[in-house]
Amino acid sequence: VAVGEATIVYDKEGNEIDQYVSTNSNRLSVGMDEIPDYLGKAFVAIEDQRFYQHNGIDVKGILRAGYQFLKTGGEEAQGASTITQQLARTVFLSNEVTIERKVKEIFLAMALEARYSKEDILEFYINNVYFANGNYGIEAAAQSYFGRSSAQLDVAEVALLCAIPNSPTWYDPRAHLDHTLMRRDKILK
Repeated sequence: VAVGEATIVYDKEGNEIDQYVSTNSNRLSVGMDEIPDYLGKAFVAIEDQRFYQHNGIDVKGILRAGYQFLKTGGEEAQGASTITQQLARTVFLSNEVTIERKVKEIFLAMALEARYSKEDILEFYINNVYFANGNYGIEAAAQSYFGRSSAQLDVAEVALLCAIPNSPTWYDPRAHLDHTLMRRDKILK
């Protein structure tokens, strides 16, 4: 159980009786074998298409984002963080926008890639990423937004949840469902 996860109380037969969750956040972890296969595929498709080819950093992505930034005079900033970099930032760093933080993120991502398998990294990411409204991890998000386990979600529901972490405020389905649905449709394509 990760720090900040819900505490689950079971009876002697192993049936869940209740959950106690911090008022600030809701965290529930699941293994990759407990979620639909298309959930991991959806995150890779929308967040990091070269996830299985790089070592934690995507040089092509960084060059593309840098070119776009220079071309638009800084008006358009594109993300260049891999899933592994996002995981490093989420777990070990803050969201402050500094070169120092970005350099730390890159080195942490490479260290994670050297130590863990791609499947482990994807599982860590899916269980730690922020899904708005105090929900961390796919299981907490599935239960919060759909009232059931992530294992029971269909493709469209998974795509909707995968839309949120890119910008949890902008893609918050409770506040901006229209934004979330537009990104969900992009993921489905």
